[in-house]
Amino acid sequence: MIVTNRKKRRIVVVGGGITGLSAAFYLQQEAKKNNLPIEIIVIEASLRLGGKIQTLRKDGFIIERGPESFFDQSGSVRNLAADLGIEDEIVRHNTGQAYVAVGGELYPIPSGILLGGAPEVSSFITSGLISLTGKIRAIGDLLLPKSPEKEDEPIGDFFRRRFGKEVVENLVEPLLAGTFAGDIDHLSIQAMFPQFFQLEKEHRSLLLGLKKNGKHLYPHVIGEEAYYESFQNGLETLIEVLEEQLATCRILKGVRVESIDKALDGTMTVHVNNGEPIQADSIIMTSPFNVAKEAFKAHNLMQHLPNMNYATIATVTMAFKREQIEKYKDAMSFFVSRNSDFVITSCTWSNRKWDNVAPDGYDLLRIYIGRVGDEAVVELSDTEIEKTVLQDLCRLLGIKDKPLTTVVTRWKQGMPQYTVGHEKRLHTMQEELMQQFPYVQLAGSSYEGISVPECVAQGKEAAESMLTKLFEYKEGQ
Repeated sequence: MIVTNRKKRRIVVVGGGITGLSAAFYLQQEAKKNNLPIEIIVIEASLRLGGKIQTLRKDGFIIERGPESFFDQSGSVRNLAADLGIEDEIVRHNTGQAYVAVGGELYPIPSGILLGGAPEVSSFITSGLISLTGKIRAIGDLLLPKSPEKEDEPIGDFFRRRFGKEVVENLVEPLLAGTFAGDIDHLSIQAMFPQFFQLEKEHRSLLLGLKKNGKHLYPHVIGEEAYYESFQNGLETLIEVLEEQLATCRILKGVRVESIDKALDGTMTVHVNNGEPIQADSIIMTSPFNVAKEAFKAHNLMQHLPNMNYATIATVTMAFKREQIEKYKDAMSFFVSRNSDFVITSCTWSNRKWDNVAPDGYDLLRIYIGRVGDEAVVELSDTEIEKTVLQDLCRLLGIKDKPLTTVVTRWKQGMPQYTVGHEKRLHTMQEELMQQFPYVQLAGSSYEGISVPECVAQGKEAAESMLTKLFEYKEGQ
């Protein structure tokens, strides 16, 4: 028999990014639905909510300073939008050709062999992106045995073993670096792409596994069934509506959590930098791992685990009149190989991807710079960054004139890196927390996925799990 404990509880959510806001919203929703007596406090170190989700609306342009969309296979964002009443504001991206810059040229990304298509697809065979030797080596995946059983391995090792060095250098690394800003020789295949790790186990050949399962290696680049979504007035719409609807929550901005202690009765004290300590019955910790680790330092919790690495990147958005860019009229985006001497890691024509982000007659380019091992460029001044990026665009796209406007946004230590062994470390820290702080739960981009949908899902799961812990127990316990 399940009995509900009705004593009022205070839940503190540390971090006001999309994970923390999702957690607070679902705490509020569940409390209303089940008449649960809770008090919710959200603590955010910065002066605004939303974390990396920031939308600038200027002169008819919608400019995303952080993530610009979501790839919602789980439906977590669409479900949240429906709960918020803004599902009808969701927009879907247009399709277009993606390229990779190798040397000084842009080459179309083959739409077949590495994207779930048949091995004989002519687009791969005729592509100038990979040499004949490299193509033969890639197709060798059909014949190679599967690897010995491993718990984990670097993404680079995994794909080099299946497809060879050239495919990794000219396809795998540029696309993943342009998306995750990471070093593929350290990122974990098990944490980042467990589906491919499993496909090799089940089918031996990764290509055959992709074909049989109808999956795509790069669904974020191309594919009829794979699509990105955003909101008509920008991704920050999600944050703005969440903040509006968190009516019963107390939100503290510009407040930093310094440490967390616990009492003999199981309650906790959250010490902050500019005010009285906050008492809590439970805590949902959505801040980066290194911040969480510091908060529990006095208890020696997670201290034996290494600090997490984070990539430092910048987004650079430039607006041009359409006639200023004459080349690659079919391009939606391009990614840059490390073998090229460009600072840019990726570039997207936002106005071609989305119908709502730029006035007619203008091209809006969204450029990424910086990645693990190449962070120095992000430290340059805005003027120097604009000059450097424009030099790359001139070489690749033939642009001669300066942009009409440029927006530079730096994300220092902004992209979590799930290095080899991440899953094992995550399991260890969760076990330690359960033993010492059973009413603390970790969630967010440092843990089980960095995308917006994954963060929303983590926030909702943390909310539901915490309420179950707080209010339900078996009779007699």
